[in-house]
Amino acid sequence: MSIAAARKQEVNANKLAKRLRRQVGQAIADFHMIEDGDRIMVCLSGGKDSYTLLDLLRQLQAKAPVTFELHAVHLDQKQPGYDAQTLPAYLEAIGMPYTILEQDTYSVVKRVIPEGRTMCSLCSRLRRGNLYDHAAAAGFTKIALGHHRDDIVETLFLNLFHQAKLKAMPPKLRSDDGRNVVIRPLAYCREDDIADYAAAKAFPIMPCNLCGSQENLQRKAIKAMLSDWERQFPGRIENVFRAIGDVSPSQLADRNLFDFAALGSRSEARPSAGDWLRGEPSDAGNETLAH
Repeated sequence: MSIAAARKQEVNANKLAKRLRRQVGQAIADFHMIEDGDRIMVCLSGGKDSYTLLDLLRQLQAKAPVTFELHAVHLDQKQPGYDAQTLPAYLEAIGMPYTILEQDTYSVVKRVIPEGRTMCSLCSRLRRGNLYDHAAAAGFTKIALGHHRDDIVETLFLNLFHQAKLKAMPPKLRSDDGRNVVIRPLAYCREDDIADYAAAKAFPIMPCNLCGSQENLQRKAIKAMLSDWERQFPGRIENVFRAIGDVSPSQLADRNLFDFAALGSRSEARPSAGDWLRGEPSDAGNETLAH
């Protein structure tokens, strides 16, 4: 590589790092993700996203306007061929406090999921449960996950197409059991940028041999659809992501979010659908009324 090419590569790498730091800092500020005195458990899977998350949080920690702790936590799920040395070696080399949890979720997944079916959903639930339990027991105030912008948009369409629900991944949430606050500092970051950053930093990536090699996953189909859209209409994914943060309840049809019944009403009487359809022949078997 020529000196000029090497210099250009360095400049581009610096620009990328600066852009990612700015996006992470903006997400943290927008959603008030980190407060003074926080003890943050950074979930480290060994993939590009979690490595990038930890690296960027460490950089921001050095200059942050508040003081907070970072502690990396990895779950050894006892998968065949698991490399137990790479991650500890990396974390020790950078002086990062860490904990390796051990739980044989692999055997559970293999026993419960029929051969040929995708394992991701159950594997994810078991992993999340173990990590959440540890966070609560160890007194961490926040759990940081490595989900990025593309994950959030993909989840929106997964829920829309397969669950008939209009929801995605929020940048910040309280876990269902109420014990933990989960943050996603990479929420504004593009997956392609993260991949380039991880390659430039030469993180020791640990592939998932349990579900990463399975084909025809619903998420892969959504990812392919979005990639095709982005090729044809650059900027479409970013527009979808922005729409998630600019919701108009009165322009949708969720009666729990907006009181349509009271809109323009001159009476407190609210006849039910049954009242309106009294005397009509039943066709319940052919059509379902909303709610």
